[in-house]
Amino acid sequence: MSQKNIALRKTNLIICGIAVLIIIVGFLLMTGAASTAEGGFEPDIFSVRRIKVAPVVVLSGFVLMIVGILYPAKDTSNREKKHS
Repeated sequence: MSQKNIALRKTNLIICGIAVLIIIVGFLLMTGAASTAEGGFEPDIFSVRRIKVAPVVVLSGFVLMIVGILYPAKDTSNREKKHS
């Protein structure tokens, strides 16, 4: 299979897939019981998991997604030398 027309290589797609999984885990960490007028105040909305840990996990997932998109191909320099 020719890699000429593919924008992202297999390594890039694997990194992006891992990033998507990390982002999903971060959003799942944010979930929980909501504060409603009927149920009264729910102090869990201010837990460390939902306020600090989950946003850091999501942000790291987005950064990893950028890395996955911009990750260079290892054999690019070898192909350029062969064509020159």
